[in-house]
Amino acid sequence: MRFAARPEFMNHTGKVQGGFLAAMLDDTLGPALVATLGPEEFAPTIELKVNFLRPVSHGTLTGRGRVVHRGGSIAFLAGELLDSAGLIVATATATARIIRHEQASTG
Repeated sequence: MRFAARPEFMNHTGKVQGGFLAAMLDDTLGPALVATLGPEEFAPTIELKVNFLRPVSHGTLTGRGRVVHRGGSIAFLAGELLDSAGLIVATATATARIIRHEQASTG
């Protein structure tokens, strides 16, 4: 995944606010799992942990995500966000719940 860290994302110190980085990581991890899902499945994130390693200025960021383990109803994901120099600026792990569409309507 590629993201544009835009000037509007900056906090008062001139760096990208961490919430935007967390959203980018969530959007990086999700597609890694989606690639393994059947057409009747979706998988919302139920837990996301982010580690911020270095401050980020505006520019292009690259996200790399992977499925660490997938069971029948739970998946564990991991990934990182890199700046344009290839340095890891943040990492994340997540847990997602795999839901079949007919489960969503019945709880």
